[in-house]
Amino acid sequence: MALWKKKENKKKKSWWREWLDAAIFAIIAATLIRTFLFEAYTIPSGSMEGTMLINDYLFVSKLAYGPRIPMTPLAVPLVHNTMPLTGGKSYTTAVQWKYHRLPGFGHVQRNDVVVFNGPNGDTAIDEHGEIDYYQLCRLYGRDAVYSKFKIITHPTDKKDNLIKRCIGIPGDVVEVKNGRVYVNGQPNVLYPHAKLNYLVHTNGMAPSLDENAEFVQQLDNNTYLYNLENDQVDGVKKAMNVTGVEPYIKDPAGVSPLQPGEWVFPLDTANFKWNRDNYGPITIPKAGVTVQLTPQNIALYRRVIGNYEGNTLAEQNGKFIINGKEATSYTFKMDYYWMMGDNRHNSLDSRYWGFVPIDHVVGKAWFVWLSYGDGGLLKDMRWGRLLHSIHSLEK
Repeated sequence: MALWKKKENKKKKSWWREWLDAAIFAIIAATLIRTFLFEAYTIPSGSMEGTMLINDYLFVSKLAYGPRIPMTPLAVPLVHNTMPLTGGKSYTTAVQWKYHRLPGFGHVQRNDVVVFNGPNGDTAIDEHGEIDYYQLCRLYGRDAVYSKFKIITHPTDKKDNLIKRCIGIPGDVVEVKNGRVYVNGQPNVLYPHAKLNYLVHTNGMAPSLDENAEFVQQLDNNTYLYNLENDQVDGVKKAMNVTGVEPYIKDPAGVSPLQPGEWVFPLDTANFKWNRDNYGPITIPKAGVTVQLTPQNIALYRRVIGNYEGNTLAEQNGKFIINGKEATSYTFKMDYYWMMGDNRHNSLDSRYWGFVPIDHVVGKAWFVWLSYGDGGLLKDMRWGRLLHSIHSLEK
């Protein structure tokens, strides 16, 4: 009888306490789902057009490759690296954990569409990473950049998220010949919606093309530059006033771009005369594989050895000192990947910042749950893309 009365007399929670408990539970549940199951992501740029479009909202599967344990655990829940409204970092690096990934359904495969932390996002000019630090350093020099801009650094899991297609997996040899990608000597898949700039030659009259053909500029009276999807090219060739269509290759093989801002990885124009359309061959590092280090190839591996795998690297009189000891070779600790955008002439990708370490991989793009065009959510809904998997949209 006494126990019954005690239960009856238990004080009921106030309404605000109930709302607080519910909010805390919701935040914890959402954080766990976001960390270990799937996460929402928005396509911010056109680098994956036309497979993925700006304002595609998609879910990214963390289970596809295994969820990554947070490396920066002390952070504001449900926020990536910048506080909304107020700005500033949304995390503290007072506690940092080593990289560890739980088992998943599989591994990153060739041609997967992958979300990852941008390798060049460890250093940013502003809170949103909208100005590329490394490109500015190429243009003006590191000292000038540090004297003129506010520099912000991020740990691995707080670098800005990017989405690209995985072209090469560990051990692959990747090469680009006149804009066409080859993997291990074989031409890579040509996806119908992938884009490239094309020269459209005419009889002196403007080409009569479908409105979906993206006009870039007119080069002369007979030549126009268009950014076309692969499945648009045949139609353009048959269009009125068109006499020929060919890929626009800015620099031929064996020529480095003149402008430092257009230089490609590894930014060594003396030993690697590569450009965006004629690149490589380059071998993707694989865990456990050893490479010989030379003054001619060290540019490929500086960031791998020092930034990604946490060693100290010094170069003295053509010799390499790794962790205080002279070294003539290096054995990779992690697997790496080669990521490229489907919109090849409008994509900042591995051609510019190199290899993507496995500890940067967030997850696999899964399906689009919302999509709208320039007219906004209410006026320009892309109904045909809703609830479609990435695999179906790339066909």
